[in-house]
Amino acid sequence: MSADQLSVTFAALADPTRRAILARLAQGEATVGELAEPFPVSLPAISRHLKVLERAGLITRRRAAQSRPTSLRIDALEEAEDWIDTCRATWESRMDRLAAHLEEIQNPSGDT
Repeated sequence: MSADQLSVTFAALADPTRRAILARLAQGEATVGELAEPFPVSLPAISRHLKVLERAGLITRRRAAQSRPTSLRIDALEEAEDWIDTCRATWESRMDRLAAHLEEIQNPSGDT
């Protein structure tokens, strides 16, 4: 995932309403009306949230008769997770080296 696309993904995930929409879509596809039910906002506001999620590649929308069911795109979330895992591995390695260094300076003779 490019850095620019990663920024778009994390910007989309920054909003709690959009995260709640993604959590609902993790249970299965839903229409705009179904997604709007738990929120005290208008259908157009939910549609704007969906457009942000769609631009970020986190959801897909299709036309089915009179409705537009929306579903979650797991692969976009997996790309963000891969980036986070890379950062986590780097920081865990640094923390391990720091812990070893602190152990060495606190106990230079090697006694535990």
